[in-house]
Amino acid sequence: MKRKIRVGVIFGGRSSEHEVSLMSARSVMAAMDQTKYEIIPIGITKTGRWLTSGDPMLQLTAGSAAAETPHPSQEAATPEAPDGAPKSEALVAIAGASLSARPSPISEIDVIFPVLHGPYGEDGTIQGLLELADIPYVGAGVLASAVGMDKVLFKDLMRAHNIPVADYRLVLRSRWERDPETVMDELEAAFPYPMFVKPANLGSSVGVTKAHNRAELAAGLAEAAQYDRRLLVERGLDAREIEVSVLGNEDPIASVPGEIIPSREFYDYAAKYLDNASELLIPAPIPPETAERARELALRVYRAVDGAGMARVDFLLERTTGELYVGEINTIPGFTAISMYPKLWEASGIPYSELIDRLIQLALERHAQKQRSRTDDEAEADG
Repeated sequence: MKRKIRVGVIFGGRSSEHEVSLMSARSVMAAMDQTKYEIIPIGITKTGRWLTSGDPMLQLTAGSAAAETPHPSQEAATPEAPDGAPKSEALVAIAGASLSARPSPISEIDVIFPVLHGPYGEDGTIQGLLELADIPYVGAGVLASAVGMDKVLFKDLMRAHNIPVADYRLVLRSRWERDPETVMDELEAAFPYPMFVKPANLGSSVGVTKAHNRAELAAGLAEAAQYDRRLLVERGLDAREIEVSVLGNEDPIASVPGEIIPSREFYDYAAKYLDNASELLIPAPIPPETAERARELALRVYRAVDGAGMARVDFLLERTTGELYVGEINTIPGFTAISMYPKLWEASGIPYSELIDRLIQLALERHAQKQRSRTDDEAEADG
């Protein structure tokens, strides 16, 4: 009998999107074909403790005290590992390793499925750890993850590729705190109201506000500054929200577009996850040429950041002009039962469980492709 593929599903994490990650991970693990996969749940607490024994999901949902109390088997594993690093040798052996030694591979897991949203999960940090461990993982690599996470750098890259984005400005938290009146004067000179204010490195609309006047702009900047040192301020558009899912490595495909009708003034955290009143229209009721343009742009965005595995590309469709503007790319999009990413693929002919199969296969294929590249030490040995 063929051995099952051992899939480590990592969830939780230190970001403000911890709870969203838990919701996504539950859906992913429930949809995995257990005749093909052995699921290894790996939880990360809000303080960075890795949970690899017992039931990590139960520990994380039972409350912070239970999650932060080490399981007896974890106390015995790699005690010299720094806080926030893996605490179990089932993940990566670090005890006694010298700086010159190669990282030990994650020998007991075949592939990792990171279901981590926001910083310390979607920003290239966990991807870097998995690269060092030389283990296949689902989704984008370090570069695409980092660029996709930082909304300002992402927009800079889109401009370099002549991909349309709404006008924006970067505000550093240090400058906002030092000279708030000058910052707001400059923003008001650049854009009319409304403006959107966002932390540069968060997702799920955490810390995002819409400012209609100077007082709301000040409040929005103060809110965003709680989450990041880099703040993005965008010109507000009277626009519809269109999303496209992308799947693949070097030859990606795009789903049919979908449209979000927010239950609130814009698609904030509550509208996404709490009130269940927002509408998802799939396919989006837009002209065929607009749908095709969205799909084409989504693939251009994906290739520009060197995406892999999966991503969701979000657009603003301006009502008055019909122009499409790229909003952002989500390299680990939401995977809850009501999330747009899997729903768009379902409407495009790929059901949830098959989508997970494809993502795992893409991870294995990408890892095999990387193994073909020579490393420096191999090149020196050959020389």
